[in-house]
Amino acid sequence: MRDDDFEPLERLVSELGARGLLARVVQAQNGRRFVRVINPNATSLSESVTCRPAPSSDMPDWWYCWSWGERMHTADDPAGAATKVAHVLAAVGE
Repeated sequence: MRDDDFEPLERLVSELGARGLLARVVQAQNGRRFVRVINPNATSLSESVTCRPAPSSDMPDWWYCWSWGERMHTADDPAGAATKVAHVLAAVGE
């Protein structure tokens, strides 16, 4: 995978949509892409997810990362990452 390959982001968008979240790939002015996710039932609940290479070779190659840069989930499992994002963006009572 390369930095300009955004297939993992598109797969994440699909998985997030299946969980009822609004998601799309956005390209920042610096050219980097990320997924913008919004809970349609509570639009103040949102997150931006990036996909980055692992910092060392002893880890899986690519990771989905939270907006603050912390690794969230391996990029080879977009369903698992979507479950985590959906949990974080769930409104009380959902």
